[in-house]
Order: sequence, then C-alpha cells, then structure tokens
Amino acid sequence: MKVALSLPYTAMPVLQLILAVQLVLLACGGQASDNVKRCGLRYESPTEAKALSRLEPLTNISFTVDETDGKESYTYQFQVCGDAGNMEGAGLVQIDKAGKKNKIVIGRYTVTQAIGGSDWVMLIYRNGSNYDGHCSKEMRKAIVMISCNRDVEMGQLEVKLEDREKQSDCFYLFELDSSAVCPVLPSKLSAGSIILIIGLVLLSVYLIGGFLYQRLIVGAKGVEQFPNYFFWTHVGNLAADGCNLVCRTRGPEDEPPTYSGVSVEPAEDPEERDDHLLPM
Repeated sequence: MKVALSLPYTAMPVLQLILAVQLVLLACGGQASDNVKRCGLRYESPTEAKALSRLEPLTNISFTVDETDGKESYTYQFQVCGDAGNMEGAGLVQIDKAGKKNKIVIGRYTVTQAIGGSDWVMLIYRNGSNYDGHCSKEMRKAIVMISCNRDVEMGQLEVKLEDREKQSDCFYLFELDSSAVCPVLPSKLSAGSIILIIGLVLLSVYLIGGFLYQRLIVGAKGVEQFPNYFFWTHVGNLAADGCNLVCRTRGPEDEPPTYSGVSVEPAEDPEERDDHLLPM
C-alpha cells in the first residue's frame, strides 16, 4: 500500500534549504575527520580519539623552528597527522643545517598517543630514527605540548628540551600555543534570548523562502509575493474588528432611548390660533 505525502508549497523551499545545509555540514564533517584519522593511535580509545579530534584546525599546516646548540644547528618541522619535511609517515623531523645528516625522523604520526586536558593536548610521536650513541640506541620520541591561548590561532613552535642523557625513554619536548584546544566558553544568553533568536531565524526563513517561491514558482507580483498574503490580510481584519469591539466605546449621542415616550406635536403659533376669531 502506497501512501502519498503532500506538503504545502510554501514549505518546499524551507525543506530544500534545510537539506542543503545538512549536506554541506555532512560533507565538511567527513572531510575534517579524515585529516586526523591519518594518525595511527597507539591505543585505540575514545578518550585519545576525542583529544586528537581537537587538533583538527591544526592539520595540513607545517610548523618550523630553528634551534642552535653550540656548534650544532638544526631546523625542526612538525605537522599534525601529516608528512613533515615531505617524509612519508614522519610527523616531526630534524634537519641538520651543517649537512652531516640531511633529515632525521624524531617521531612518526603512524604511532601516535594523544592525551587531553581541559585546556591542553599532549601529542606524542614514537618510533623515530634510532640514536647513534645515546639512550642505548633506542628510537627517538617527540612530545608536543599544545596549550590554550585564545589570542593566538596558530602559535610558533618552540624547542624546550632534548632529554638524551639517560639509558632509556629519551624524548624531545616541544611547545605550541593555539586557540584550537581552548574549552568552549559557556553561552551568556538567557533562555528567552535563545528562543527569540530561534524565532527570528525561523521567521526569516519563512519570509525569504515564501517570497522566492511565490515570485519564482507561482509568478506572483506586487504584494501577492508575500507568503500566504490573503491569510494574513484576513487575520489583520479580524484583529482590527476585535480591537474596535474591545477598545472603542459608543458616544452619549449614539445611545438609544431607554423608553418610548409620547410623541409631541410641534407648538402652534399664537397668531395662527386666533385667525378663526377674526370677522370675515
């Protein structure tokens, strides 16, 4: 059994607008999720996935910083879930300016750990290139601390520490400020303001959608382009009649008599009453 669903013509433009907005949001959401999904989480947990998703605005951006330590001078390049230094799988690389070793992988985004706080996210890249003579020749590891700063959309990458003077668990520490990890500020709007805004938005959609439908589809001209014009004019007339009935009162000159009196003939002129006594 087939059921035909009919909708008012004035509702069609509104539905089309809502569907278009939903499709755009869905397309944008799918594209954004693919960027952070390039990171391979070491521990597949909802907590780490949520922390990593907060870094979505920082994807597809290369952060670079120069560091000089004595005779050694390096350039570090970092990307969130992207190929730093055009090296596949490398999230953070070290470039030796002296040219002894062109590029060294500090950490790979294919082995990622993300830890999130209220206003910060710690990103850990593991499985970098092995040390030559430090840390028992273990693989390098990069820790990037991304802190909240509402005044900076994407700050400058800074090198804070290279802890390699121990037997194991060595790491590079970097810092980066960004507003992307800042918590969402609570809304200061009252419930009445929110309802008023929603009402104005719905009214605007109704007027604009109805106007376009009446003009482009129906072919209306003049005031008939207003959506449901005849309905609203009828409502206006009813409102005017109600206001006239409630707000306006009759004047004393318009009041009907409370009783019916005896009709009184107009008084005669005294001269006319004595005319019959005069001799002919």
